[in-house]
Amino acid sequence: MGDWYETTIVEAGRAPALWLLIGFVLTYAVTRWVTLRIHARAASGVDDGNSPIKDVHIGGVHVHHQVWGILLVLVTGLLEFRFRPGSPWVEVLAALFGAGAALALDEFALWLHLEDVYWSEEGRKSIDAVMLAGVVGLVLLVGSSPIGVDRETVATSGVWGTAIAIVVHIFYTIVCMLKGKIATGLIGLPVPVVSLVGAIRLAHPESFWARRFYSEKKITSAAQRYRRTLARRDRLRDLFSGGGDQSSRA
Repeated sequence: MGDWYETTIVEAGRAPALWLLIGFVLTYAVTRWVTLRIHARAASGVDDGNSPIKDVHIGGVHVHHQVWGILLVLVTGLLEFRFRPGSPWVEVLAALFGAGAALALDEFALWLHLEDVYWSEEGRKSIDAVMLAGVVGLVLLVGSSPIGVDRETVATSGVWGTAIAIVVHIFYTIVCMLKGKIATGLIGLPVPVVSLVGAIRLAHPESFWARRFYSEKKITSAAQRYRRTLARRDRLRDLFSGGGDQSSRA
């Protein structure tokens, strides 16, 4: 196991990405568990003031965990830029950065709406942000380049062949985003097949692409498919949130 870690992870320069992802996933899981416990206790009307699992208040103000996450991201980023530490400290900073990112993104919907919508329908946007960040973290760990092109690709296809491939890739990624699939397009930048599939499939019924190029019949078909997609996405959101239906706040 040690030899595999050294060869596959450390020597390939993937150790910081691995520990960042570990810190992100573990912190998100613990954070969701804590918030669900607090939410369940509030919904039941039981006020256990002696429990260590409770909201943090400073000066009468509820300090959301996104605050600690943002501070952790800022501090770890500052330390990395200033000291450029080697192993194992770079892995420690990466894990702490991942933890901070999880704390911050778990309340992404609060950034967006500038109000406490954590347990409302709008709060589900936080789950989307966490899932997207998790996929990006996996892509970084695998070692894909930002636009799916590496040195081996350039050596095999040549500069002009690679340039044409990049232009085509960016074109269908833009088409994917114009079809209202922003997350798919972002994931598709380092994983070209994802944005290609998104560009081929039907657009979001309210997207620029649908309004500009679709007939009424095709918009109706897109709306039907989008409702099925929403249902699947909601089930996935519930799985990642760990709390089932979040549509009602205590």
